[in-house]
Amino acid sequence: MGMSTRLDLFLDVVQHGSFAKAAGVRNIDRSALSKQIKILEDDLGVRLLNRSTRALSLTDAGKEILKQAESVRELLANTQRLAESYHSTPKGLLRVTSPSLFGKMYIQDAVTQFMAEYPETHIKLVLEDRRADIIGERFDIAFRIGPPRDSSLIARKLANNNTAILASQHFIDTYGEPTTPEELVKLPAIIYSNGEITANKLIISDKPNSEQMETHVLSGRLEVNELSVLMDAVEAGLGFSQRSLFALDKNIKEKGLVPLLTNYKLPETNWGLYAVYPHRNQTPLVKLFIDTVQKVIGTPPIWESYIDDYKEMYK
Repeated sequence: MGMSTRLDLFLDVVQHGSFAKAAGVRNIDRSALSKQIKILEDDLGVRLLNRSTRALSLTDAGKEILKQAESVRELLANTQRLAESYHSTPKGLLRVTSPSLFGKMYIQDAVTQFMAEYPETHIKLVLEDRRADIIGERFDIAFRIGPPRDSSLIARKLANNNTAILASQHFIDTYGEPTTPEELVKLPAIIYSNGEITANKLIISDKPNSEQMETHVLSGRLEVNELSVLMDAVEAGLGFSQRSLFALDKNIKEKGLVPLLTNYKLPETNWGLYAVYPHRNQTPLVKLFIDTVQKVIGTPPIWESYIDDYKEMYK
């Protein structure tokens, strides 16, 4: 193992804040990683990290060496990109992460098409609703709801993230169809909560076709952290929910669902669906994969056809 590899391992340890986390990302034994960092320190003749039972901290020398490690990683990534640009056949590894439901419904299909078209490619796909650290965890592409908060990332918008308030016909038969937000929020809602976000509020106009927005707190008997389970519960009549249209896989009539309060206005947001990637990862494979995902979801996205006359609703 050369010094450049050990510098890369050192960078991982610092970014993840511990040997255990860095070893997990690398899929290597923690003791083996610690040994390589010790060899690096011996080769350089300086201590890079102050180790304690609770935390790691950089020495003064470690802070300077860290800058060099970042430069080495960037140089190697640029070299790899340059080489890939000369490949007549796209090849290489892509690390991709996506929210679970969107990944199952669209990214998985894109992976199948992409790997069939480019047989010399390899993909590591991670589906989870946790907001991954794209750079720290070394993902090439992340699919996100909403633009990136980090200015070191590039975002390409794939589609709008429009929503609708949905309930089953069985739910309406049981409770009646609400005609105002005040009537709606008295009924049981199904609430999405994944630890980072608890979607227990409804923002909607105070009157039909009004621009004035009001916020209502929802209550319900069921709170879930998985969107597919939430949609199943809505279809079963356990409650209503405001959902992104991408969570639909067919026309709502086929699922026995009805849109509610369609003559009221929902707020406009920039929370579209984005493909996000680091500046350092502008490889041909990244663009090709994003193009494949765009093809799978369509332009406009296929889910906008799953509610008849949706363009005339919530305006």
